[in-house]
Amino acid sequence: MQPADDTTAAALSAGERTTRHRTRLGGKDVSAQVQSWQLERSYATDLPAAMRAFSGSSAAQLQLQLSGAGGRTAPELYSPWAARATGDVVRPGQSVVHEGGVGGATLPAFRGTVRSRSAASGGDAVQVTALDGAERLRGPAWLPKPYAGFYWNRPVSSATWCVSELLRQGGMYACPPPRYPDFADGKPLTLVYATLHGGFSTPYGQPEVLPDPATYTFSREGAPHEMALVPKQPQLRATWFPRSRVTVPGSKLFAEVWVDNSVRYDSDSGDDGIGNGDKVVLQLDLNRNGTDVGFLKLIVNFAERWVRIVSNDLDSVWYFEWTWPALNQRGAWHLGFWVDTTNGTTSVHPTVQPRLTAPDGSQLIGGEATFTNPEALQYASELYQVSLFTDLPTECLQVTSGMPAIPTATEFSHAGAWAWTKSVELDDVVLPLYALPRVSGSQWEVLSQIAKASMSTAEIDERGLFRWRNHTRFATRPTAPDLTLTSTREIASLTATEEIDACRNYCVQPYRDWRNAGADTGVRTQDSVIRTLPARSTTTVKYLLSNDEYDISPPTTDDDSGVTGGSNVRFGTAPTGGTAVKGMVDMLIRREDGYLVVRYTNRDTRTLYTVTTDGKPSLVLVTLKPKSDPVDRVAVAMLDDPANDPNGVASEKYYGRQEYTADSTDWMQDAASAAALAKAMRTAGVLPVPVIGDVDVLYDPRIQLGDVVRVVDGTGAALDTLAWVVGIRTAATADGGVQQTLTLRGVEPGALPADSGLTPDAPSSSAPVRSVTYGAVTAAYPKLSDLTASGLTWSAVKEGARV
Repeated sequence: MQPADDTTAAALSAGERTTRHRTRLGGKDVSAQVQSWQLERSYATDLPAAMRAFSGSSAAQLQLQLSGAGGRTAPELYSPWAARATGDVVRPGQSVVHEGGVGGATLPAFRGTVRSRSAASGGDAVQVTALDGAERLRGPAWLPKPYAGFYWNRPVSSATWCVSELLRQGGMYACPPPRYPDFADGKPLTLVYATLHGGFSTPYGQPEVLPDPATYTFSREGAPHEMALVPKQPQLRATWFPRSRVTVPGSKLFAEVWVDNSVRYDSDSGDDGIGNGDKVVLQLDLNRNGTDVGFLKLIVNFAERWVRIVSNDLDSVWYFEWTWPALNQRGAWHLGFWVDTTNGTTSVHPTVQPRLTAPDGSQLIGGEATFTNPEALQYASELYQVSLFTDLPTECLQVTSGMPAIPTATEFSHAGAWAWTKSVELDDVVLPLYALPRVSGSQWEVLSQIAKASMSTAEIDERGLFRWRNHTRFATRPTAPDLTLTSTREIASLTATEEIDACRNYCVQPYRDWRNAGADTGVRTQDSVIRTLPARSTTTVKYLLSNDEYDISPPTTDDDSGVTGGSNVRFGTAPTGGTAVKGMVDMLIRREDGYLVVRYTNRDTRTLYTVTTDGKPSLVLVTLKPKSDPVDRVAVAMLDDPANDPNGVASEKYYGRQEYTADSTDWMQDAASAAALAKAMRTAGVLPVPVIGDVDVLYDPRIQLGDVVRVVDGTGAALDTLAWVVGIRTAATADGGVQQTLTLRGVEPGALPADSGLTPDAPSSSAPVRSVTYGAVTAAYPKLSDLTASGLTWSAVKEGARV
């Protein structure tokens, strides 16, 4: 329930029925012009009605009737043909905020946008219909297609991560958004953005090395913002390929991540909170000539209260260190480090600088430092991958290139022009995914599909905050109500319905088993043309790539020591081959309308060519695909242990076997998840639970979807039960009159059937069987020859044929 102030609580306690509302359109208060309003919220689902609380998405709808003002009629002011100066207040897409309450105070009731307006000439009323934040999610849904899941035979993502990503696309955030997501010439670019909200998938970049799922979990507890990757072992490692292989020397890079050192996984299950360790490493891996690799690292050790930045593998030999007593603070930390490699051509000593934000909001910034040790020198290379090694709950890893300087304190803290609003609340991770399903339609449509597939609920509340709850939300039986409704005071009328269609005691959940699918080479594209890359310029080329193909990481740059596998390219100094050039060409790839767009940025002063040593086109693009298709399987929840399943025994005894098979969907890829959902469906429907509809109650603006209410009716339906709120409809008029109607789903089905004193009739009566006597047969057929001549079988004669 929504929290309310003392004024509202007192008015509700006194039974106040006169309401007050406040309505803003486009930020303008139009409360005085609202003649009536109606607001509806409910969970929409294809499950049987009595199971509906367990699944569905909710898009609230507000209807307003506006009158005119200042001597002008409403159609004159607000019709589609009205002057923009007044008509834009109710144009489609305009913001709407509505509040309602009693006793002079109001509570948030709706936040959304106008969907339609209707003005009837000759009157003084305009009808306005608005939908909540679901309207913000009407953009095309898109999800990445990483191959790492079936390549490693490990989950790469989850339905929860997909929910978070789809919301981000609609401008609703659970953690800080990417700093520079969109490509623009001469502007900074986000290379990797991994929220870690239930998966390693990324909209920018691509996961490469996945840890064993036994070594980590995803949890909201201890998350800096909403959900975090929580290691179960020291220095858990995960890596990502960037979407652009920027070059060193020549690049400015900023890497950052959020961690929380106050809550850690404790393998000993103790309460000391120490767990696996106190160190986080954020590492940039650089691909040099041959097999040589360079590193740039940020290392934060909270236990020893120091921060180090290392160039190459010199962790204990050569590094810059900053010691800060403030590192003893426990809570959410924002860690970042800046690397400038522009002061060089074929090699460079990097300039580095750390910036951190402590749990108390204070920032720690180290002085700018430049390496001088020869062992710290970085040679010509490209950014190969980003690696995370962590002991702590970790969230929202980002790497950005092209920023002119280390972020300012304001930019680093996402304040001012960089401010964002946290408007998403997730739930525990469900439905691990080895391959992300192909999606189509709007973001809201896909969210609704995921909610249905996972028996979750998706809704945007009265304040415009998105809330995602998985099926466990309704698995625990509540013991206390948020509100009590009685027929002697709050309830004006109600209708209780019980139907056998709500009984589901044999539940089947199909799933697609991706275990052991393996990885194989998919499409191999060999460029047919040697590309000329002029000095200090950018060249863009498009290659056909089906939407069914999995993502390709930027090709690695080969030198003359050998050719790497997978996607690769060689840059030569001459169209006939020339000398291989390393660390001079940034390569960005992105998918766009059925194409893979490859963007080359040549930083060299020479013209370069995509050419092999023997003068052939060098660019090769290789996709990966599953070696075999996933196997279709099912998880079944049914009566299998009568001794421990009395409800199941009673269900089959009194209602028979009632089957429910969920839709087969690509979102279900895990046997344990399928079994859990099948069990949850059966638990919800093993006995038909009544739906209490059309509950006309005393208006209470605090009631929300999913609340638990106690319904006490001693006059009509004779019930006293707990129920979940699964639908709310509120309507009010200008004079303050209001009517609120609830739809409830009972928490318990009530007592088991007993059929006391009843002897139910059998399902069917025995069929009548006519049998003739011997005398009748002899009368019809005096001689045996007569009977033989008839051609009848004895069975036909016995049952009376022609007798």
